[in-house]
Amino acid sequence: MRTILLAAGFGKRLMPLTKDIPKCLVPINGVPLLEIWLTRLIKFNLGPFLINTHYMSGQVESYINGSQYSKKITIATEPVLMGTAGTLVKNLNFFQGKDGLLIHSDNYCMADFNAFTEAHQNRPKECLLTMMTFRTNNPSSCGIVELNQQGIVTGFYEKVTNPPGNLANGAIYILSAELLEMIKKELYSAKDFSTEILSHLIGRIYTYETQEIFIDIGTPEAYKQANS
Repeated sequence: MRTILLAAGFGKRLMPLTKDIPKCLVPINGVPLLEIWLTRLIKFNLGPFLINTHYMSGQVESYINGSQYSKKITIATEPVLMGTAGTLVKNLNFFQGKDGLLIHSDNYCMADFNAFTEAHQNRPKECLLTMMTFRTNNPSSCGIVELNQQGIVTGFYEKVTNPPGNLANGAIYILSAELLEMIKKELYSAKDFSTEILSHLIGRIYTYETQEIFIDIGTPEAYKQANS
């Protein structure tokens, strides 16, 4: 399955670590985070990949060009950040009219992508995408979702005080070909995936909750946890 890995962000919350290295290349026990992603996804027979770059793009592109996976990767350099939806919209043709993955690569994720893909294939017919979720110990720092009994999203709470639960959006999605066509026709001006696309799909987002390790590497504390 073709996969877009979003890797262009500044990683401001990880400063000063990201002063000299882009967030997607921070090492987890000596291995760049992006390499961990590529190794795991290829293990599950996913790819090829499109990776967008912006902050310290030269470092990211040098890493990709020297990687054993370089032939599976298309680099999409953004001189000006396009936003998570903007990158998706610009590269819709990458998916070649088929379902595809959209992944925020700033997470340390040990999920079973075979099970995730199977959940998507068996989603309720009204759902246009499947979102990976995880349980967080710090719900006020995450996007928390509410579900109905079928596992379909009925509400979002983006980094609010005292959210109703601890089931968080993992920012890993399988997008159906139908949704990609809808975005092309109706949501082509969107810049932010969460606020401008997901918000249109309440009641049409299926979820898969991973039981494996999932850490949003957004703070020095979370980064330390991932390395431990």
